[in-house]
Amino acid sequence: MNAVMGKWLGGREGFLGLIILAVLIMVIMPLAFDIFRLNLIGKYLTYAFVAVGLVMCWGYGGILSLGQGMFFGLGGYCMAMFLKLEASDPISTKIQSTPGIPDFMDWNQITELPWFWVPFHSLTLTIIAVILVPGVFAYIIGAAMFKRRVSGVYFSIITQAVASILTILIVGQQGYTGGINGMTDLRTLLGWDIRSDSAKYILYYANAVLLFGCILFARAIIASKLGKLMLAMRDREDRVRFSGYDVSSFQIFIFCISAMISAIGGAMFTLQVGFMSPSFVGIVPSIEMVIFAAVGGRMSLIGAVYGTLLVNFGKSYFSESFPTLWLVFMGALFIGVVMGFPNGLAGIYVSYIKPRFFGDKRGVPTMPVTSEEAVAVETKSINSTESLGHHNASV
Repeated sequence: MNAVMGKWLGGREGFLGLIILAVLIMVIMPLAFDIFRLNLIGKYLTYAFVAVGLVMCWGYGGILSLGQGMFFGLGGYCMAMFLKLEASDPISTKIQSTPGIPDFMDWNQITELPWFWVPFHSLTLTIIAVILVPGVFAYIIGAAMFKRRVSGVYFSIITQAVASILTILIVGQQGYTGGINGMTDLRTLLGWDIRSDSAKYILYYANAVLLFGCILFARAIIASKLGKLMLAMRDREDRVRFSGYDVSSFQIFIFCISAMISAIGGAMFTLQVGFMSPSFVGIVPSIEMVIFAAVGGRMSLIGAVYGTLLVNFGKSYFSESFPTLWLVFMGALFIGVVMGFPNGLAGIYVSYIKPRFFGDKRGVPTMPVTSEEAVAVETKSINSTESLGHHNASV
């Protein structure tokens, strides 16, 4: 049990990193900031779900998706549909031509709730949809691409195109999605006012707990046999395929996991901010989310959270202090980090902070196992299994 938990937590160093991050998010920030700023940080943490998913997908799996915003948006829209239906009860919408349906449907002369909206009357079905809908969508994209061995820059461009198509679809179907304005005026969750200060505190902590749960889940995958295969596939895909593995199935699986983690962040964003719009689905937000992972370090789950916080803190500070030049400062920050520290914040820690304050510990690797070592381990495992089978047959 201790060995398993050690792998999940990343050893003593990984456990310490989680504790420091937990203290920062759960203790220091709530004490240091007022409710407005804390709710803003909570919004940043919802983006961290996407960054964690990208570390799994891009850093370990070698699959650079430039359309993660569509999964974030799908999760957010699923939650927004439930909240919008709750806000559109017959009493609150009695002045409409058709009471009991969302206001934007009434404005577009829709007189009956569409069939695909009906399941979102249930919170249980909504939570299932938050996970299932983006997962199925990612499976369709992944199966169409990976089964045909489409990867690298071509896969990245296709995910961009799909994100753009989904944005156009959401905007165009205004009567069913709210169009360019999105879904607004989301006030209650099962009668609980999510706009109150107490609710914002609760949602902030719920968001943080879910984020740490996703980090632990991702670490469990990385520490497993699948984690070694992911590293091998990232750099030596053909070699893994020749070893007898169905590479496309593993790629589809990790892409779906990344999409589901991103969707959880989208659902929490809707709860904390109180709206969802297509501006979080398209190409621009998707690329920003890749930047979060790159700044934090695309091989570090904890670094992805720090990268998300740093970039968004910088975005808020520069936009407030330098309204006309903040985009220039943000661009300089991105370029400086990428050029000066290609491994992100995690690389700074490994190269400078760890050796100075903790010293290099022999026998403890600072980077994950290489792809060559991973392939060698898996090939040895296959050969050992085959030898054992021949031995049993001869006996």
